[in-house]
Amino acid sequence: MVTANNPKQKSKPKKVNNLRHAEYYDMQPAFDDIFAKSANGENFHKLMHLILSRDNILLAYRNIKGNDGSVTPGTDGLTIKDVAKFSPDEMVQKIRNITGNYNPRAVRRKEIPKAYNPGKTRPLGIPCIWDRLVQQCILQVLEPICEAQFSDNSYGFRPNRSCENAMSKVYNLMQLSHLQYVVEFDVKGFFDNVDHSKLIKQMWAMGIRDTKLIYLVKQILKAPVQLENGTIERPLKGTPQGGVISPLLANIVLNELDKWVESQWQNSPVIGSYQAQRDARGGPIKSHAYRAMRKTKLKEMYIVRYADDFRIFCRKREDAEKTLNAVTQWLKERLRLDVSPEKTRVVNLRKQYSEFLGFKIKLIEKGKKLVVKSHVCDKALKHIQQEAKQKMRDIRRPSNGKTEVQAIIAYNAFVVGIHNYYQIATVVSQDFDKVNYQIAKIAKHLGRRLKRKPKVERHDEIVERYGGSAQLRWVANLPIAPIGYVQMK
Repeated sequence: MVTANNPKQKSKPKKVNNLRHAEYYDMQPAFDDIFAKSANGENFHKLMHLILSRDNILLAYRNIKGNDGSVTPGTDGLTIKDVAKFSPDEMVQKIRNITGNYNPRAVRRKEIPKAYNPGKTRPLGIPCIWDRLVQQCILQVLEPICEAQFSDNSYGFRPNRSCENAMSKVYNLMQLSHLQYVVEFDVKGFFDNVDHSKLIKQMWAMGIRDTKLIYLVKQILKAPVQLENGTIERPLKGTPQGGVISPLLANIVLNELDKWVESQWQNSPVIGSYQAQRDARGGPIKSHAYRAMRKTKLKEMYIVRYADDFRIFCRKREDAEKTLNAVTQWLKERLRLDVSPEKTRVVNLRKQYSEFLGFKIKLIEKGKKLVVKSHVCDKALKHIQQEAKQKMRDIRRPSNGKTEVQAIIAYNAFVVGIHNYYQIATVVSQDFDKVNYQIAKIAKHLGRRLKRKPKVERHDEIVERYGGSAQLRWVANLPIAPIGYVQMK
């Protein structure tokens, strides 16, 4: 059952691999079926037979095995390598036995530095490997049910959706829909403050009514947490960041927010009165309804959400300020969540930058139009500059037992990763030119080992992508990706 990892497989996105695995284990027809039933509003009372089916359990193992975190031990010290010692039949039986009277082991709490503020940390919960497999089995069945009902305005931790899709929607609302005000929200410790009883009620409302499954989810939420000092805590609220199923549960909680915001304008009941009007292709003419709604006191608002990070765009400042107050109150009363007053504000996009998902965005005049101008946000750029400097120093003087070749590979992977993410910023080249200026100071001290080469005999991904740049350099016959040259993937 256990085979060596295919190097080409690792380069594929996680969700693509998951889909391929589902087809391999013949689970995709079952997932498609429950997706269709969920979209039709059906309830699900018997899901455990599917969750504990042999193919679903083996699919869970295959998906977990491909995660980098699978080699990170929980409180029991076991990793995916220990699970791999079991035969397929033994593994299936083990999972079924565990869920018979489910009592998850303690989750290992680890404080990790925040990406753009290493001085601060955030808690990461690491469940034991067998509990991760149980969560993955549940996730695979719950995801299609929830996906059929999730809002189109939610982009985080969902199949076939990404930060790039979220930013594309942001650009569209600003530049094409001419929405010049944005409300920035910051929910205080969202993952630590999810109300368990509210979450279970939301799952029930989505048609997830298998009582055995509900019991398993409750046990996962109440799993004890072992702190770094060895102390055991039993959480009364929250979902541990790091759990396989936590992102899906977070989206279930905040899907209610998405739907409520949409009901205020985007899918307002007023639109129903215009459904009789059809265009030539048979679709409802929403523009007529929106035109009529703008003459009322309804607030025009559109939400873009990525996990617990969301923005609401409005046309007028008055609407934006009312939206801020209304959403803050709604979050408190309906989801029992608080927002941070210091980080929640209304921004005029013609005068100020607004930050979202590592980008800072603004509207500027170009001819007779207002267009989006977007940068890498200041915190992210500072962090990138610091990390790029360190990785370049590692090439000069490899540390921690690394070789020069390993240091070059690590640097190139870092550059390609940040280029892939930030390439959609409209002035990304200007931002990375600043980083490149700092890197060049270190690179020149590499001396004669650093030289340009016009051609390369063997195929190389870095050369293929950055070969058109005069900044492409070589060390030890290996190309160094130019951080100041952002080539679209």
